Amino acid sequence: MLTSVVAGFAASAVLIIAIGAQNAFVLRQGLRREHVLAVVLVCALSDLVLILAGIGGLGAVVTARPSAVTVIKWVGAAFLLTYAVLAARRALRPAALQAADRAPATLRATLLTCLALTYLNPHVYLDTVLLLGSVAQQHAHRWLFGAGAAAASVVWFTALGAGAHRLAPLLARPAAWRVLDGLIAVVMLGVAASLLLA
Repeated sequence: MLTSVVAGFAASAVLIIAIGAQNAFVLRQGLRREHVLAVVLVCALSDLVLILAGIGGLGAVVTARPSAVTVIKWVGAAFLLTYAVLAARRALRPAALQAADRAPATLRATLLTCLALTYLNPHVYLDTVLLLGSVAQQHAHRWLFGAGAAAASVVWFTALGAGAHRLAPLLARPAAWRVLDGLIAVVMLGVAASLLLA
């Protein structure tokens, strides 16, 4: 039983630690100290829902309908490209990068962006639903595998959101925010390109 939990934790950690759109957003929110707890909860609960769906068999349903995957791919790529453009604009406008000069985003806007980055990203379905779901089926205790995978998500997003503020002194200068937003834009463009070229 413990083996299934550890295997789920490890499999999930490998998939979610890679820098992607969702991680970049959580990092940015953590650095700005804006709605961090809400963002971490949305990310962790979303992963839990998707992991449970994958273990419960949603992956088989999705693969049976390739048109659904195609629609998700194009909508997700469009959203990521839009977010990349917004991040690039922030990187090109140093005054807009100073947290003290910017009005904080509303909780509603922040959560909508977080949900969109989570559910409009086809990689989430490929990794969390299909891959983790299929790996879980190979374990006698598949639901414990899922519990381990969900625990990895909670640990990662909590560490990323709560630990980001330690980078605040480094990122106190507008130039550092320019680099961060430039990196976010490149990551978003890369993920969108990988979706469109897949």
